[in-house]
Amino acid sequence: MNQPNRTELAAQRFPSKTANRLLIGLLAVVVACHLMLAQSVQRTTQSSIEPAAHLSNFQVLEFRRYTIKEGEREHFAQYFDAYFPEALQQLGTIVAGDFFERKNSSGFTWIRGFHTLEDRAVVNAQFYAGSVWKEHKKTMNDLIVDSDNVMLLRPLSPERGIPILPSIDPIVEANGVQGIVVAQIFAVKADSVEAFAKAAEPTFASYRATGLREAGVLVTLDVPNNYPQLPIRTDGPFLVWLGVLKDKQMLENEFNPLAERSLQSLSATGLIRGAPESVVLDPTRRSRLRWLP
Repeated sequence: MNQPNRTELAAQRFPSKTANRLLIGLLAVVVACHLMLAQSVQRTTQSSIEPAAHLSNFQVLEFRRYTIKEGEREHFAQYFDAYFPEALQQLGTIVAGDFFERKNSSGFTWIRGFHTLEDRAVVNAQFYAGSVWKEHKKTMNDLIVDSDNVMLLRPLSPERGIPILPSIDPIVEANGVQGIVVAQIFAVKADSVEAFAKAAEPTFASYRATGLREAGVLVTLDVPNNYPQLPIRTDGPFLVWLGVLKDKQMLENEFNPLAERSLQSLSATGLIRGAPESVVLDPTRRSRLRWLP
C-alpha cells in the first residue's frame, strides 16, 4: 500500500484546519453577538430605572402646588411643558416632574430642584428676569389662581432624593408618559422629623415590597426664604414620601390598602400633627418623574 507523501498529508490536514478555524471564528462571532445583545438589554433596563447620570445631586427642592382657573389646567400644562423645562435646565435647575392632582380638578403640582440653596436665589433671579418668562408670564399668570402653596424641602439623606429621570423620548414613548405618582405628606411635630422617619421606615419598606418605585423621602429645609419673591410655607416641618406606581390596579389593589392600614400605626407614633395627606398625581405629557418599563 502506497504511503502518502508530506505534500499529500498537508493537503489532507488543510481542509480540517480551515474548518476548525471557520468554526472557531463563527463561535466567536456568536459569543460576541450574545454579549452585545446582553449589554444592550442591560443598558436599556438600566436607563429605564436609573437617573440621568449628568443630572444629579439636587439637594434643594420646591414642591409647588398651584391652583389653576377652573377648566384651564390642561392649557396651563401645555404652556408650561412647551416653554419652561429647558429654559430652567439651561440655568442649572431642573423640573423633576409636573402633574395633575387627580382629586382636585384645579390642582397642578410641579417639583423644581436646585443643587444648593444659593443656586435657588441665583437661578430664580435669572429666570424671572429672563426673556422666556417675560414673554410668557402674562399668559401664565392669567391662568393661576394661587401659587403660594410651596414647601421648601431637602432629601432625608443623600440617597433618598428625587431621581432625575431621562426626559421624555417622543419616539420610544410615543404613547406618552405612563404610571401614577403618589405623594404622602406628613405634618411632623417640631424636632421629630428624624424620629418619625425612622418609625415610618417599615411602612415605606412595605410600599416598596409591592413593586412600586420609591422616588424620594423629603423633609422641610428649615432656612429663611432666600428668594422672597416666591413665598414658601412656614407651617412645617413636613416629611414628603414619593412613589411611582405602574397603573391604577397597583394603586387600588396594593398601595391604597397598605396606606390605609398604616395610618393607625403612623398616627400612634405621636410624632405627627394629624392625618397624613395622600395626593394622587397623574404625570403630564412631559413629566420626567413617571413609570418607565
